[in-house]
Amino acid sequence: MQRRRNTPRPLNRRRLIAGGGVAALAAALSGRAAATPAQADRPVVVASKVDGEGALLGHLIVMVLRRLGVPVAARLQLGPTRIVRTALTAGEIDVYPEYTGNAAFFSGTDSDPVWRRADSAYAAAKDFDARHGLTWLKAAPANNTWQIAVQGGLARAERLATMADFAGAVRRGLIELAASAEFVESPAALPSFEQAYDFTMPRERIVMLPGGDTAVTLRAAAQGISGVNAGMVYGTDGAIAALDVVVMSDPAGAQIVYEPAPVIRTTVLVRHPEIGPVLDRLFAGLDLPILRRLNAQIAVDGDTPETVARRYLGTLPS
Repeated sequence: MQRRRNTPRPLNRRRLIAGGGVAALAAALSGRAAATPAQADRPVVVASKVDGEGALLGHLIVMVLRRLGVPVAARLQLGPTRIVRTALTAGEIDVYPEYTGNAAFFSGTDSDPVWRRADSAYAAAKDFDARHGLTWLKAAPANNTWQIAVQGGLARAERLATMADFAGAVRRGLIELAASAEFVESPAALPSFEQAYDFTMPRERIVMLPGGDTAVTLRAAAQGISGVNAGMVYGTDGAIAALDVVVMSDPAGAQIVYEPAPVIRTTVLVRHPEIGPVLDRLFAGLDLPILRRLNAQIAVDGDTPETVARRYLGTLPS
């Protein structure tokens, strides 16, 4: 099953690219120790998906590479996952921000529980793509998976903090949920929560919305529109920080983990080994509160992804 920022397919895993060893890897891949001047001057093509968070992360990568003096060509907001992933594997682009959980679908192994923990999902994504000549750099500690947010007043009154608490509130008839048809029907979304926490959300208590705009479901939950007091969200949604809602945690790991990370063609990383450590530091600092705040500046305040990226980089030590 796929969600807002996914698709494609291939198979299998289990071959880790060592996190250092760039010189040895260069020799193995190119048969020579150093790039030619023509290769060194070739621009690194940075792309991103069409959504605001994808554009934000893409702009951050572009700006950081330019600060390093790496020649860059930007193709941001190139398209949905299928388009961008295909461009990467075809060598038309060199690097873009992807989500660890999407590798579950690229590999056709989305039912494997390995994808439901951050550490094992990252390792599996890295292993799988090593054979495709791709390297996953460090992932941001910010899970952009499907979650459920509950109206703040109700969550505080009923002490709702986890999906186990949410399941109890459903059994007591307290929840009216706003969600997309995909969230309700996909085995990976609401049914996965129901199975993991042993509850059934009555379908007559769900307001089903066309499309998957979480800004709408979040606002409905926060403001009680049409009696709704809960809504589907993505973990890094910017509007979470702007509204009085409480996002239910998922201690049972019902959902696949989607942490963003730069995925780069390994030959390009060999040519520009300085890219790895700098992007690793950048993404390591993008934790959940920071990424939600940056997304809120785009989704709520109306700033452009480029403006938000430049402002954020200005707050970091050079």
